[in-house]
Amino acid sequence: MTGTVKQQRRRRGAGGPLRRVQIGNALSAFGSGFTMPYMFVYVDQVRGLGSLAAGMVFTVFALAALAVLPFTGRGIDKYGPRPVLLAGTALAATGAFAFGHATGTPALLVSSFLFGAGVTTCQPALATMIVRCSTAATRSHAFALQFTLVNLGMGIGALVGGQIVDVADPASLTRLFTIEAATFLGLALVTGTARMPRFQLSLVHEKSDGPTGLRALVADKAMLRLCLLAGLIFFTCYGQFESGVAAFATDTVGTAPSTLGFAIGANALTIVVLQMFMVRITARRRRTTAMAAAGLVWLGAWAMALVAGLIRTETMAATVAIVSIYALFGVGESLLAPTMGPMVADLAPARLLGTYNAGYALVKQIAIAVGPAVGVLLVGSGTWPLYLAAMAGSTLLIVTLALRLRRHLTPEQDNAAPVVVRTAPVRELQTAA
Repeated sequence: MTGTVKQQRRRRGAGGPLRRVQIGNALSAFGSGFTMPYMFVYVDQVRGLGSLAAGMVFTVFALAALAVLPFTGRGIDKYGPRPVLLAGTALAATGAFAFGHATGTPALLVSSFLFGAGVTTCQPALATMIVRCSTAATRSHAFALQFTLVNLGMGIGALVGGQIVDVADPASLTRLFTIEAATFLGLALVTGTARMPRFQLSLVHEKSDGPTGLRALVADKAMLRLCLLAGLIFFTCYGQFESGVAAFATDTVGTAPSTLGFAIGANALTIVVLQMFMVRITARRRRTTAMAAAGLVWLGAWAMALVAGLIRTETMAATVAIVSIYALFGVGESLLAPTMGPMVADLAPARLLGTYNAGYALVKQIAIAVGPAVGVLLVGSGTWPLYLAAMAGSTLLIVTLALRLRRHLTPEQDNAAPVVVRTAPVRELQTAA
């Protein structure tokens, strides 16, 4: 089918809007990597408020997601992703700036809530913008590129932030959080002003009746099953490798912190190297197959953890095993990046795209909040074999749930059949650009 150059670019999901959204994703990730690793030390040591206050700060940061995400999805569906993104960047910038200047626990808790609410609000808005700026054919590539940029942004942010941090100089942390506030303003300027192109709807998106809001999500059995699977994925992987696995590596295996940093770097490098290659592989296969394959790869990671625990007296071999864990996590993550986001988009009715993205983000936040608590508790109590067994069991459950999800999806949703695109005039999303 022929058309103007502009129409062809729109069908490919190319052009300025998508580039600006991806730059926004990188800016958001840079800001998170810039400060997240140093929030605990800032509250505990720099402000001298102790570990209890630091733990409260992180708890409030996580609880902010539970408070704002239900309203975030409704706002995206009613007003569009751009206004919601701008509101999120304003909250995040205010919270980050206030956090860097707060000296007492009450002020830090209020700042942490604003900070967490803003960051959480931006996530489903950005995901919705990616869907709006891509087509069914290019969506997997767009989400995979987002994941790559997020990892690069967080890695670079952590590296740059580490050069600024000086525990003996509180002003250095104040500068750190002030710079992060500026990155959110940059996100608002670059992405919050992007005009969203028309969104070509597949047949799956054409449903226009039925329940609205979270009731619609709860009534969607396929989406509920995907949320359960996603929660287990984020609990078992993302909720562990910076907490439970890190505690296991340092406390049980005796891995040096510098080596642990190298392992985390290996994870990011694996993702950057493999991501676009994995996009091509998953483009020709069912999404549920890719999810199950990720679970099998992670099962190999937990097997390497067991090896590391058994040979921990052999320093070099144990180190190789620990680095392998993080690299294998990266392989699994690369398989998931082109599948999870596009599947949420294909499950969502067009009028509820924001609600579905917000619900998915809520499940992610809860799992990432619960995962570290469980992992650190089991490892810290000295029951590391039980920890590894629990994680391996959870990973096997991921494989099972992924394969069982297949029967509840249409061929289009599972990437098992060519996408049918209407050639008649396409109805726009009922949201504001």
